[in-house]
Amino acid sequence: MIAPRTAAAPTAAPAAAPGALRRSAPAAVLLAALTAVLVCTSVEGGRPVRPGTLSWWYLACWLLFAAAARSLRRVPARHRAGLVLAGGVLVAATGLAAPPTTSTDMFRYAWDGRVQAAGISPYDHAPADRELASLRDDWLFPRGTACQGPDRARFGEADRCTRLNRPRVHTIYPPVAEAYFLGVHGLSPSAARHKPLQMGGAVLAVATTGVLLLVLRRRGADPARAAYWAWCPAVPVEAVNNAHVDVLAVLLAVAGLGAVAARRAAAGGVLIGAGIAAKMLPAVVLPGALAGVLAGRRPDWRRAAAVLVPAALCVALSYLPYVLVSDSSVFGYLGGYAKEEGYDDASARSRYGLLRLVIPDAWALPAALLVMALVVLYVLRRGDPERPWSGALLVLGWAFCLMTPGYSWYALLLVALVALDGRWEWLVVAAAGAVCYVTARAVPDSFDTVRTSAYAVAAAVALAGWGVRRRALSVARVSV
Repeated sequence: MIAPRTAAAPTAAPAAAPGALRRSAPAAVLLAALTAVLVCTSVEGGRPVRPGTLSWWYLACWLLFAAAARSLRRVPARHRAGLVLAGGVLVAATGLAAPPTTSTDMFRYAWDGRVQAAGISPYDHAPADRELASLRDDWLFPRGTACQGPDRARFGEADRCTRLNRPRVHTIYPPVAEAYFLGVHGLSPSAARHKPLQMGGAVLAVATTGVLLLVLRRRGADPARAAYWAWCPAVPVEAVNNAHVDVLAVLLAVAGLGAVAARRAAAGGVLIGAGIAAKMLPAVVLPGALAGVLAGRRPDWRRAAAVLVPAALCVALSYLPYVLVSDSSVFGYLGGYAKEEGYDDASARSRYGLLRLVIPDAWALPAALLVMALVVLYVLRRGDPERPWSGALLVLGWAFCLMTPGYSWYALLLVALVALDGRWEWLVVAAAGAVCYVTARAVPDSFDTVRTSAYAVAAAVALAGWGVRRRALSVARVSV
């Protein structure tokens, strides 16, 4: 007898698609809602600054982001990477909906690119210097009634103002960032204004998502983690709309840590060095890249040198061309900025806010340095060399909690490290940065209180997350 033909095989494949769609639908709907609210946030930010109103838009974005990222757990594993990447493109594009909203740093980028294109070192002159008068136009240096905006600065000419902040000081940006500014300027059509830098930020943000997905895939980790970066509201706001060059440093640092994890130490060192030469902050990932070098009886100096030497050479070589053509210091306003922000003064407004709650002001800076030294030592001794981003996240996260920075774009690197490591609780630190930069301005009478409270909540959430994960790990070991 011939067995009857079964219909099970041909019907299994078509039945899988509707099930996958049903499981993916909540994430897609939440992602669409997040995208719509982000567009509204960009448009709201483009109006005269209203920190209170903008804060509510930020809150809506972060809540939708949390819900959308969580909903990815229901999406079939084979669809997650594609959805994360597609969502990352949409989320990044929302930052293009309006001119820069809450920062004027991008205008200095455009100016530095223009100065270099004219064959002048960006480190030799401040924008207000007469030697650069021929490069001024009505976009970056408006006239007359156009000077009535709140983000305009006077610099000495009676009939003109400027969109650039700190027009009387030299640039602060390192050489890789300056090369990026020159490249964007060279590729931009005339009178393009802010769009090329915003588009550059979008490209770099999406490229970072791609690198995150590649690293996670190589590690066999859940690609949904990349959504912590790709869909995070900080990315379209700070990397795209405000076009902060930090996103370039993030891309290089993430690629560098991925190379270190893949045991390509020299390549990782070069990439991390390039990140440092783009925005200095990626220097904090070096302890993570060196995780475990002090674990044995003898330090693993060879592995340390394999990362540190290429990184140092990359930084030095990137500075060299500017050293050769510049008459002034290539460090520009870096020292002045550190002093202006109060990092060398524990009594400065809102600096070291959490430490100042429990110890005298004079002790805050030494205490911060001591705690950070202990965290770095812990990473060097107990860190996992297979997961260098874990140690880097620990160092950067506690540096934020101790130093309480007030600029939200600094946290872009932290967001990317969270995407690699998966400890989502550290995203609260990034949200605290947004509270400090926007919400605290809505309550000027309680400015310090709001900022300190935001970082206190972030530190508490991070500690709670550590406790929960440690307990879960202990339970798992006992059950085994």
